[in-house]
Amino acid sequence: MDTEQLTELFRRYGDDVFRLACSYLGSRADGEDVCQSVFLKLAEGKTALLPGREKAWLLTCTANLCKSQLRSFWRRNVGELDESLPFRDGSDQEVWDAVMALPPKYRAVIHLYYWEGFDQGEIGDILHISRTAVQTRMARARDMLRKELGDGEQLLAHDGAGHAQ
Repeated sequence: MDTEQLTELFRRYGDDVFRLACSYLGSRADGEDVCQSVFLKLAEGKTALLPGREKAWLLTCTANLCKSQLRSFWRRNVGELDESLPFRDGSDQEVWDAVMALPPKYRAVIHLYYWEGFDQGEIGDILHISRTAVQTRMARARDMLRKELGDGEQLLAHDGAGHAQ
C-alpha cells in the first residue's frame, strides 16, 4: 500500500479506530498506541483490503489488538479518559461517560453499533462472536445504561447512523 492510500485511510478512519480502542481500553494513551499499531500493520503491506471493507478490517484489527492488550500480563491500571476525545458533536459526552462505565465486552458492542453504525451481524464479524452474543450483550448493556442514565435513556433510542432501539 502506498503512502497516499494509507494517509487517506487514516484521514477517513483514524478517529474511528482511536475511539474504538479508547472504548475498549479506557485510556487515551493506550488508544493512541493501538491506533498506531493498526495503521502500522496496514503499512507493512501484508494485508490486501477489500474495496468497501476497509473500515471493517481496521475495526476488526483494532478489536483484536485491544483484546490482546486486555489479556496481557503487563496490563496496568490506567486513569480515566480526558475530555479531549474526538466526538462528532458535544452531545455524546454524557452517553460516552456511561458507556465507559460498562465492562469492555459491553462497551465494544455499544460503541460499534451507536458510534460506528455497524449492524449486529457486522459487529459479530468484527468481534468474532455470534449474532446472538451481540444481541445478548447489547440487551445487557442497554439495561445497564438505562439504570445509569435514567431519563437520558432516550439518547440511545436513535442515533446518527439511523439505528433505532
